[in-house]
Amino acid sequence: HKLKKATGEIVSCSRVYEKRPLTIKNFGIWLRYDSRSGTHNMYREYRDLTAAKAVTACYTDMAARHRARAHSIHIIRVETVAASKCRRANIQQFHNSKIRFPLPHRVNQKLHAPRFCASRPRTTF
Repeated sequence: HKLKKATGEIVSCSRVYEKRPLTIKNFGIWLRYDSRSGTHNMYREYRDLTAAKAVTACYTDMAARHRARAHSIHIIRVETVAASKCRRANIQQFHNSKIRFPLPHRVNQKLHAPRFCASRPRTTF
């Protein structure tokens, strides 16, 4: 049932520590936000080390994609999602065990060593 903001009371405020802050996880975030046209419910997925970082990424993403300010976003629930339960394609693409990140065009950072050379620099490997 509904409860007004004025009648609610904060009982406790404590920091929740991550069990494994060094392993990457998939996070599902359920949120509600007010746009210029109305109120919307949304489910988003992020891949991050901690829930706090995933929520920060969510705020940044919502500001970029929907121009939603932080005061208009209400996070309802944050959960760790198993790889088989992920819904979004941009998260599922990282579940491939044979994923590769090719570096097709590399520029030498030492631009002036040597300054003059007989052959052109190679940028593809």
